[in-house]
Amino acid sequence: MTFSPALEERFAKLLTSYPAGRTRSAVVPMLLYAQDELGWVSRELIEEVARRTGVTAVQVDEVIGYYSMLRRHPIGKHLVQVCTNICCMVVGGQDLFEHASKTLGVGHKGTTTDGLFTLEEVECMGACSWAPAIQVGYDFHHQVTPERFDRLIEGLRNAEAETRKV
Repeated sequence: MTFSPALEERFAKLLTSYPAGRTRSAVVPMLLYAQDELGWVSRELIEEVARRTGVTAVQVDEVIGYYSMLRRHPIGKHLVQVCTNICCMVVGGQDLFEHASKTLGVGHKGTTTDGLFTLEEVECMGACSWAPAIQVGYDFHHQVTPERFDRLIEGLRNAEAETRKV
């Protein structure tokens, strides 16, 4: 399997960061880094990570089954997660999720037809004091209103349109 030079460098560094015989500890970070580059965890990636870390493909597959942030199917370019746990729900988290669903035209774990956004309803982001909270990729947004959500999505769409022009 071919990865970018930057990802190959990260993998090499990871595998030398652990004591001899402990490279299995690199499974989760390798999967996360590769998922960031590829968009999801394919069967081919599972086998490659198993080979590089010295574990079986079944063991890597078990890791993927345990961690909800590892994805077995491609998702949109921007993963939009809306917290609807109790603190966020009390101040509009559920309404915000419904607004996001209507705005994007998809439900829970749905991906927009243009492939830009995947929407997820999540349980807790640990941002209860700043609810309602959302996460887009690795960026957190607190005290999000429907209007703020719309501006964020519009900004991402505009940035994508600018990238396509270049």
